[in-house]
Amino acid sequence: MLRLFVLVLLLANGLFFAWSNGLLRAYGFAPAPVNEPQRMAQQIKPESIKLLNASEIKRVEAQVQADLAPKECLQAGPFDDTQAAALRKALESALPSGSWQLDTGKEPARWIVYMGKYATADLLAKKRVELNGMGIKSDSVSNPALEMGLSLGGFETEAAAKAELARLAPKGIRTAKVVQEREEGSASMLKLPALTEMLRAKLTDLKPVLAGKSLKTCS
Repeated sequence: MLRLFVLVLLLANGLFFAWSNGLLRAYGFAPAPVNEPQRMAQQIKPESIKLLNASEIKRVEAQVQADLAPKECLQAGPFDDTQAAALRKALESALPSGSWQLDTGKEPARWIVYMGKYATADLLAKKRVELNGMGIKSDSVSNPALEMGLSLGGFETEAAAKAELARLAPKGIRTAKVVQEREEGSASMLKLPALTEMLRAKLTDLKPVLAGKSLKTCS
């Protein structure tokens, strides 16, 4: 029995030796060749491999760090059709595609509790300080026709604005009135969903076409 086992083992070793060395290739039994040129044929686009020098490695590392850094979302608006057209043209030139969004939608009418117009910027600033001392918040107006005036609150309906005016009257507000700051229409909002430091450096080019609107953290 032991002799038979040894004989089978020797036969198996002999067959493996013959197979691994290609001696049985003529009979269709042989391992896949791994020598040249077959190995060369298995390479995938070897010409695309590039060795980087020290400066290129630093540039790649800086880009990777910038991509991994926390990104900020900023938005600005609304912009009317003319402003949006100028802004879109500037965005296409200054920022890469996919890094910004300029979405157009319906904008409701806006009514405000309005104070003004004031004859000078000094009088406007003085009134703002006075209102602040009374605990009443005031904002600049977005309608050029109402400039040199202040908004004490904005609302989507005239009725809501009149209710706010009535609420402010007991606090000493006597000369304010309700006016329509804008009519219902369409408007566009700019959104920079993932602002990196590299993109932030290019925002200076956009200031002339932001129509005085400031970039704020996305809500």
